[in-house]
Amino acid sequence: MKTKDNPEQARFGEYTNSAGGWGSVKALASILVQEHVVATGTRVLLKQNKPEGFACVSCSWAKPADPHMFEFCENGAKATAWEITDKRATPEFFAAHTVGEMETWNDLELESSGRVTEPMKYDAASDRYLPVSWRAAFDDIGAQLKAMDPKKVVFYASGRASLETSYMYQLMARMYGTNNLPDSSNMCHESTSVALPKTIGVPVGTVTLDDFEKTDCILFFGHNTGTNAPRMLHPLEAARKRGVPVITFNPLRERGLVSFVNPQSPLEMLTPARTAISSQYLQIKIGGDTAAVMGMAKHLLAMDDAALATGGERIIDVAFIEQHTEGFGEFAQAARNARWEEIERHAGVTRAELEQAAETYAKAGATMLMYGMGITQHREAVRTIHMLTNLLLMRGNIGKPGAGICPIRGHSNVQGQRTVGITEKPALVPNDRLRELYHFEPPMEKGLNTVEACEEIQRGGISAFFMLGGNFVRAIPDHDQIEPAWREIPLTVQVVTHFNRSCVIHGKTSYLLPCLGRIEVDRQSGGEQAVAVEDSTGCMHGSRGMAKPASEHLLSEPAIVAELAKRLLPFNPQVDWDAWVADYARIRDAIEATYPDIFRDFNARMWKPGGFPRPLAARERKWKTPNGRANFITPPGYEPDTDMPADAPGVLRLMTVRGDSQFNTTVYSLDDRFRGVWGTRRVLLMNRRDMLEHALEAGSFVTAQTVSTDGVARQVSRLRVEPFDIPQGCVMGYFPELNPLIPLSHHALESKVPAGKSVPVRLIAEVPEIAAA
Repeated sequence: MKTKDNPEQARFGEYTNSAGGWGSVKALASILVQEHVVATGTRVLLKQNKPEGFACVSCSWAKPADPHMFEFCENGAKATAWEITDKRATPEFFAAHTVGEMETWNDLELESSGRVTEPMKYDAASDRYLPVSWRAAFDDIGAQLKAMDPKKVVFYASGRASLETSYMYQLMARMYGTNNLPDSSNMCHESTSVALPKTIGVPVGTVTLDDFEKTDCILFFGHNTGTNAPRMLHPLEAARKRGVPVITFNPLRERGLVSFVNPQSPLEMLTPARTAISSQYLQIKIGGDTAAVMGMAKHLLAMDDAALATGGERIIDVAFIEQHTEGFGEFAQAARNARWEEIERHAGVTRAELEQAAETYAKAGATMLMYGMGITQHREAVRTIHMLTNLLLMRGNIGKPGAGICPIRGHSNVQGQRTVGITEKPALVPNDRLRELYHFEPPMEKGLNTVEACEEIQRGGISAFFMLGGNFVRAIPDHDQIEPAWREIPLTVQVVTHFNRSCVIHGKTSYLLPCLGRIEVDRQSGGEQAVAVEDSTGCMHGSRGMAKPASEHLLSEPAIVAELAKRLLPFNPQVDWDAWVADYARIRDAIEATYPDIFRDFNARMWKPGGFPRPLAARERKWKTPNGRANFITPPGYEPDTDMPADAPGVLRLMTVRGDSQFNTTVYSLDDRFRGVWGTRRVLLMNRRDMLEHALEAGSFVTAQTVSTDGVARQVSRLRVEPFDIPQGCVMGYFPELNPLIPLSHHALESKVPAGKSVPVRLIAEVPEIAAA
């Protein structure tokens, strides 16, 4: 495996094969060999996403009650191999490398060092991490935190932590006295959690796996399914084979939404057979979703007017709108007043394409709408989600079989963490119940989300930052501005499986606390333990580890939280941390006591095949909004980015994406075969016309500079330019390498999700001598 990123020697070409197929089989074999776990990995993968098995540590897509023999995708298999790798970052490894040396490594090189095996503490004199006992680590961390103002301490949670760990973590933080509980949702789907409660009264999607079997139409917005949730391709394939149209709105023609070869079908694997996933593919401009949906709404109303005039069947679900909704009149008037030339300019597609999409939608009795971070990571993300909901409400497509809205979450339990209290917003927490159960006064002051925490770090207002998993320093925007301030934090602590960028960019005192992975056997004094997670469709699943732990020195995440809590908090007879760690069923009892409506009979139901669903009022057309109705919310305009007006001269709109060998900040290789990129991540993919206008040839090198008004120069150099099928005025590059270009202030309005999908940039050509240097 090549780990050095050398864009000069990289290869580029068009990838014309389907998602899945032999490409996925080859990638699976490659990762098992790369991580030296061919035999172990093969055995473990057969239990992935199975009842009585383990929930994938990668994406959060739903787990079926009747799973396939191989109920995992290519990226899920990569995540599993990465966790059960036989590579180890031992004390000997840390003794051989200074932190300064490792800071020069790329992300792939850092994480390729393998699993961290013992607790480590940074030693400034030697610039190395040195072994430390668990007791000494907990004693020192607890003593330092007890001496600090809780309002200046941040407890961050990655989306992989289980429901049990997350519940303990938020309880510890609140008993300590803070609501500073940002998590990965702040960086991805917080726009969903802000937008949907205003429209349909719930913060999550309403679709379940059963709806795929009953739907008549599927609308896709801003999601690369073939890379980020490939197991969804199975129900999509089944829907397409029974004639269900799939209409995709996305700036890039992603292979997983173009065609798919099912690796589990001998017929498809041994013949040229393939399934065309999208029946219509609209390559909208980056951020053009609001305009595109307004165009569809405008045509639906025109069709409805024609039906009224001729006595035909109505296109708009008048009965549903009158009985269940508010605000339709204002929205309909705005759609009628919308001008097609403005819609086409902002959307980047033609009126005819949008009318075709609207007519397909109008023929469907039940429609599901799916969306990903291509929607949520924009300045106007909340507005766009309101528009998506408007489109569904026009035809009554919320709260009936085969219909609904489905935000496609990323991390395997990022939605579940919110469900059990990982949130900076006290209004979303059952504080009265916590008072009753644990006899303490929860803090009621709003805590810090991710962007706000970074702002405080820059101001020097954070005393300690505790990370429950993840790679926070690498995932956040504005790297070059945040990293110097991060090094001034008095204490940073990271619960880790692998060594990563957040380990080398550290505070003055820094600890690494290695934990068991979800796939590993978790044996406590009460016997082997299991945990639970929530998937994207709001279903809860049990998960049981089965691989041998990477080291005898690892602690489970619940054990780490408990040991810290015992040192940090005064004795409370209502919380027996040791008993909770001995038997995780007791933690689930506590979760059920806190959230009885969601987790009724938690321990009894956690192994139900397919999971048990959380109750969602919107699925039953009950609207928990302030006015008790589903709400049409009229957008004030179509401009995709108030920081950068559309078509600004000389400015391109950058979207940052993940590759097919990547999950979040974890990079498994430097290749992205679906986009025809091999051997580098330092690349910008551009429209050929834009390259011509910028006088750039394939293989040219450029410096990308952010267009901003705060006076801060942000740039990333030595980026190779290659032609790609992307709308004119748009350019694509990789996350997190291009995060230095995203100002911290460039976030979604209302939700504060970093707007990494629409960054205004200018490109400065580099002379060959600079590029070669």
